[in-house]
Amino acid sequence: MKRIVIIGAGAAGLKAALSAAFCLKDKKHKITVVEKNSRPARKVMITGKGRCNVTNNCDVNTLISSTVKNGKFLYSAFNKFSSQDTISFFENAGVPLKTERGGRVFPVSDKAVDIVDALVKPVHKLCEIIEGTAECIIAPNGVVTAVKLCDGRILDCDAAIIATGGMSYPLTGSTGGGYKMAKALGHTVTPLTPSLVGLECHEGFCTRLAGLSLKNVTLSVFENGKKKPLYTELGEMLFTHTGISGPLTLSASAHIRYMGKKQYYAEIDLKPALDENQLDKRILRDFEENLNRDFANSLDKLLPKSIISVIINMSGIAPNTKVNQISREQRQSLINAIKHFKVTITGFRPIEEAIITSGGVSVKEINPTTMMSKLISGLFFAGEVIDVDAYTGGFNLQIAFSTGFLAGESAAYYEEEKL
Repeated sequence: MKRIVIIGAGAAGLKAALSAAFCLKDKKHKITVVEKNSRPARKVMITGKGRCNVTNNCDVNTLISSTVKNGKFLYSAFNKFSSQDTISFFENAGVPLKTERGGRVFPVSDKAVDIVDALVKPVHKLCEIIEGTAECIIAPNGVVTAVKLCDGRILDCDAAIIATGGMSYPLTGSTGGGYKMAKALGHTVTPLTPSLVGLECHEGFCTRLAGLSLKNVTLSVFENGKKKPLYTELGEMLFTHTGISGPLTLSASAHIRYMGKKQYYAEIDLKPALDENQLDKRILRDFEENLNRDFANSLDKLLPKSIISVIINMSGIAPNTKVNQISREQRQSLINAIKHFKVTITGFRPIEEAIITSGGVSVKEINPTTMMSKLISGLFFAGEVIDVDAYTGGFNLQIAFSTGFLAGESAAYYEEEKL
C-alpha cells in the first residue's frame, strides 16, 4: 500500500491529489490532503474578482514567456499538463468555459465556485481531506517517512507534496508554512517579495486622484538611470490613496526585482493613440474653441476632470493664462506632461495584498521533470511555494495546475531511491 500526503488544498494541492489518484486507481492506496481551513481552495474562490481566471488560452511557449521568474524550469510541467488540458478538464467536469481579452479563460457562469466544486468534489470521492496544519516533514536519512501535524498527529507516508502556497492573502491559508518546512529539510528559499501588487508612490497627488480609473493608457516602468523600460503595456490602471494599482500596475510589479536596493519610476502616456504632433494639433483645435478662456478651463474634452489640475501643475503654465497667450514651448511642456505623466515608485503594497508571492523554494533544488526535491527523496513541490511567478491573466493558476499534476503523478510512481 502506498500513502501520499499532500500539504495544502489549494489549486496545486487538489490537482496533485487528482493526478495521484488517477495513477493509483487501486483503492488500497491512500492519498491524504491536509488543509488548515475548513473549506479547500479559498484563494481560488477570490481569484479574478470572484470570477476565477482559470488559465490562459495559449501555447506552451507563451506560458513560459509569460512566467517572469524561472519560466524555463516549467517546460516539462507545462508540456505534461497544458492550458488546453486545463480547459478540457473543467469542461469535461461540466463547467463550460469562455475566452476573453488577452486569452483569459473564465467559467461561462462567471462564478469561481463552479471551478472550486469541479476540483473539490472528485477529491472528496477519491482521496481523504483532513483539517489540520502541518508542522514538519519527517525524513530520516534524507527519505520522507511521515508528516507531523501541529496537533501531534503523525501521518506515515511514502511521499509528501508541499503545496502550501505563498505569503499573499494569508486569510486564505497562505501563511508561509511550506517555506519553513522546506528550510528545515535543507532547502534554500529565495527572498520573498510581493508580486502582482499595487505600487506605492511618492507624489501626494495620488491621494487626490484616488479612485480615478484610466483606460487605454500606456504604463512604463523604468529603473533610475536606464533609458529602456523594464515594462511597458497598454491597458487599464487606477490611482489609489497610496499610489497606483489596476491590471497594468500589477503586471508591472512583477518586473521590479530590486525594490529598496534600486530606485524606480513610472510614466503614464495618457494619450497613446496620438503621437506628439497629433496631440499638438488636437490641443490647438481645443484652444481654438476656447481662445478667450483661462488655460485651466480648456482641457475638459481632452482629459478626465480630476487629473486636469495635476497636469496643469506639471506643465508649468499658470492656470489663469489665457489660451490665446500660450506659446509653442508651453504647449510642448503640456504635451510632455500628458505623454510622460511621471510618478516616483517608493515601494510595494504589503505582501498580504499581493496576488502572488515572488520567491520561494529554489528551482535549482527541484527536479523539473518530476517536481521532486534533489535533496530529500520522496519530497515534492507544487504551486506558488516554488520560486516561479507569472503575469496576471490566468498564468499563475496554470502553473499551479501544471506543477500539481506533475508532482502528483511523480509521487504516485515514485519508488524510494538514494539521491
